[in-house]
Amino acid sequence: MISKNSYYIVFYIIIFLSSVFCYAQTSEQKALEAKRERLQEEIKEINRLLFAERKEKGNVLDQMEALDKRINVRQELIRVTNQQSNLLNRQINVNIRSISKLREDLKILKDDYSNLIRKTYQNKSQNNRLMFLLSAENFFQAFKRLQYMQQYAKHRKKQGESIVKKTEQLAGLNQELVQQRKEKEQLLVENKAVKDKLFKEIESQKTLLRSIRQNETRYAAAIEEKRREARKIDREIERLIRSAIASSNRGSGRAASAATFALTPEAKLLADNFSSNKGRLIWPVEKGIKSQGYGVYSDKLYPGIKHRNNGVTITTDKGSKARAIFEGEVIAILSVPGGSKGVQIKHGNYISTYYNLSKLYVKKGDRVAVKEVLGDINTNRFDGTTKLKFYLYRDSNRLNPEDWIYQL
Repeated sequence: MISKNSYYIVFYIIIFLSSVFCYAQTSEQKALEAKRERLQEEIKEINRLLFAERKEKGNVLDQMEALDKRINVRQELIRVTNQQSNLLNRQINVNIRSISKLREDLKILKDDYSNLIRKTYQNKSQNNRLMFLLSAENFFQAFKRLQYMQQYAKHRKKQGESIVKKTEQLAGLNQELVQQRKEKEQLLVENKAVKDKLFKEIESQKTLLRSIRQNETRYAAAIEEKRREARKIDREIERLIRSAIASSNRGSGRAASAATFALTPEAKLLADNFSSNKGRLIWPVEKGIKSQGYGVYSDKLYPGIKHRNNGVTITTDKGSKARAIFEGEVIAILSVPGGSKGVQIKHGNYISTYYNLSKLYVKKGDRVAVKEVLGDINTNRFDGTTKLKFYLYRDSNRLNPEDWIYQL
């Protein structure tokens, strides 16, 4: 049979482990809640920037990409909300077990305390206590009896305090349990609303797919136009980088045809500073959303067709301005025939490119500081969207800006 002391040891171990588990769960819950809030904010920005003014004015390809972006974010929101709900379930179960253990412990404490009170009442007479001391055989025994009486009184007081403490602890856990159940119910309600919206958006996407299939020629033309524009921009960006490398290397004794910059000590320091900030660089706009990421992706209507983006596309507010992500020197001004303007900035041997600008505030040779305004971002007169195309290179090698810009 387990002794009372062993019972308490086991109980406190369980409480300790439960506390550690709850702390870990709380930290995870906070992280999930922060992520859920970011996703909700991203959906608001998508609705505001990609759908508010667009209506039916954008071409079918842009409409398809915008709708797909919102569906993907909403699916991620549902996944995170489900994680939160499951975590709350685990926390609720832990609290239920803790409450059950506390009730058992509280019952034992109260029974012990009742026995103490009865014994105290039976021996409450001052004469009884005095006779208990005087009947000792010697002074040492009397002293030990006095200590016993003091310890007994102290133990009784401690038992009373333990009952109060555990009663408060039990009330707190019950209150926490009620709150957790409310939070779970709220999450379930919100998740149902998100799922309903997701279902409607998937239906809208199917409707758009049907309309596209009825006019495949128009869709194919939109794809080809977008590809031509992207190829023109990519060719011009890389031509200007090669030209900048050749120009920089002429006075250094290196071959003008080399694919990398010959760095001065100052330029190398700047490049090292830029590199050490990987993943922490600021956005090239004050606020916005990544509407198209870096790399190759499949067409939503015809998965066999592949699209490539050598940078990232950021949709922002009308009237927004492009800003430098790091200090550096303007090495080129882009001007693509039939397109918009752009700026290239060299940071040691890293080059950041900001394209689709309607007005420039800098010129070739200017030194710029981080966050310095480079130009106004062009707003499309047909669909009302304002998009910045941002590219990042190391020498003549493409980089994924998503790896370098914070939370891009």
